[in-house]
Amino acid sequence: MERTEVSIIEQVTLDHAWELVTTFAGRERWRPEDVNDAGDLIADRLKALGLPVTVHRPTVCLSIPLSASVTLDGEEMFAKPPSSSKSCPQGVPGELFYMPAQKSSLRSYNKKAMAFFGEGVGTDAEMREKVAGKILITEGFGNPALAAIAMDWGAIGLIAVNPGVDTHWGTCTTVWGSPDLDDFGRKPTIPVIAVANPVGTKLIERAKKGATEVTIKTEMQEGWFEQAIPVVEIPGTVEPEKFVLLHGHYDSWDVGVGDNATGDATMLEVARVLWENRDKLYRSVRVAWWPGHSTGRYAGSTWFSDHFALDLDANCVMQVNCDSPGCRWATSYHQTTSMTETWALVKDVIEQIAGQTPVMQRPHQAGDYSFNNIGISSFFMLSSTMPDDLRAEKGYYAVSGCGGNIAWHTENDTMEIADKGVLDTDIKIYLESVWRVANAPVIPVDWRATLVEFRETAAKYTKAAGEAVDLKAVSGAIEALGGALDAFYAGVEAGSIPAAKANEVQMRLARILVPVNYTTAPRFTHDPAITRAPLPLIEGVMDLAHVPAEMRNVTLTQLMRGANRTAAALIEAKRLVDSAL
Repeated sequence: MERTEVSIIEQVTLDHAWELVTTFAGRERWRPEDVNDAGDLIADRLKALGLPVTVHRPTVCLSIPLSASVTLDGEEMFAKPPSSSKSCPQGVPGELFYMPAQKSSLRSYNKKAMAFFGEGVGTDAEMREKVAGKILITEGFGNPALAAIAMDWGAIGLIAVNPGVDTHWGTCTTVWGSPDLDDFGRKPTIPVIAVANPVGTKLIERAKKGATEVTIKTEMQEGWFEQAIPVVEIPGTVEPEKFVLLHGHYDSWDVGVGDNATGDATMLEVARVLWENRDKLYRSVRVAWWPGHSTGRYAGSTWFSDHFALDLDANCVMQVNCDSPGCRWATSYHQTTSMTETWALVKDVIEQIAGQTPVMQRPHQAGDYSFNNIGISSFFMLSSTMPDDLRAEKGYYAVSGCGGNIAWHTENDTMEIADKGVLDTDIKIYLESVWRVANAPVIPVDWRATLVEFRETAAKYTKAAGEAVDLKAVSGAIEALGGALDAFYAGVEAGSIPAAKANEVQMRLARILVPVNYTTAPRFTHDPAITRAPLPLIEGVMDLAHVPAEMRNVTLTQLMRGANRTAAALIEAKRLVDSAL
């Protein structure tokens, strides 16, 4: 670690960060007016520390859950509606249809029925015969993929049975951010509710015995609301137009201490230390706090991505997401989110700060990753979490935040979820990571690592495709790009390719390779909130064996076009790299 980095890390204190955590622990932050108050509070704290802050006030689309219930035999039982559920305060009566989910699918965002229900699930046509006009009940969280499957099958409602005694808030729309004309039609058209396991078990047992009528009610507050987005700009001294984007959400369910008051505090402290050392910054750092994460499906970050798209395209060297750091018992880094080109950087930082080697996971289509379609290299979403053996010892099930604490998305995410020691470590990890990206003469990404992922993916897809889909052009383009990258990085290391040229090529590579690896929709739009497999335009070859005969030629046509798009992107990437040689 260079001496400058050590001095930066040594400047971290918890004074301001912990005070913000304790303040937010007493403030609900999910209703629009409460969110705005919290955004203004963040801005006031930043100004008090001497930081320049701009507060944008866009109008975004939100869906705020108010109440829900399920009634069986005259007994009304507590439930929660995910945001974007259809509002049905008058109630929707219907017969229950139980479909058992695989245990491994409880957090799945993969919109494939087999991913939830296993190989035994029927075709969509067969499932429509069984489910249409009924209320589907299954284990899991009321997430977008599950809601979309229920709607595809013609269900008139969905009941998600949570794994434990708590009922979790969530969201059930695949629409990413505020809708446009293209994706407005994907908004859920059925009521969706989540229930605690004891309630769900009672409903499931009745459904197993035969026809069972229930009524589900949901009440939502929906519309377009003005929301505050505080943004700090810390200027670099050499390339001030280029910037690193550090961001996270400040709206939460209830008081949301571990998700995401600790993240808000982390960003506050990182911004403070960077501002104090702005004379040493090579590039700029932009720090943003988002509303609309929970009730708008990333509406705040999506608005920013839309309204500053061309600036992000031209100048953002990397985005770093900050969600749920500093939580109780979260001392492990075995679920650290990182795109492959940033693995080496993230690994080195965590090894130096936390003294352990992280295990990386591919970013999910979640967590305010609203910049994939622009094509920006990224790392972090979740960083620290509790060790698996500790989670097993406590009997916890898997959740998507709060450092693995099952208080996630419940009223129990209170002050006891935060941990000063873990927060101190995580702040330092975020600070040094951002510092390195802002100050490295050559942006610290390695696209050769991404090519390893591409090769492995293409080999798997080629084997699955057999003679049905020709993927030779994709595989050939990967190998050609790999050779060009080897020559490119050799030139960078030898100094024959100047840093400025190397950085421009690496940023432009991100604009090509991130979309081809994470998206199917065009650039400057937003993919649905459903997790994408690597090289998603051709991932459908993995399901060819399950495609109904009447859809096979349609599917093969889609895959051929996807292969062409994928290969063309890789050829374009090679042409870009060749231009620097």
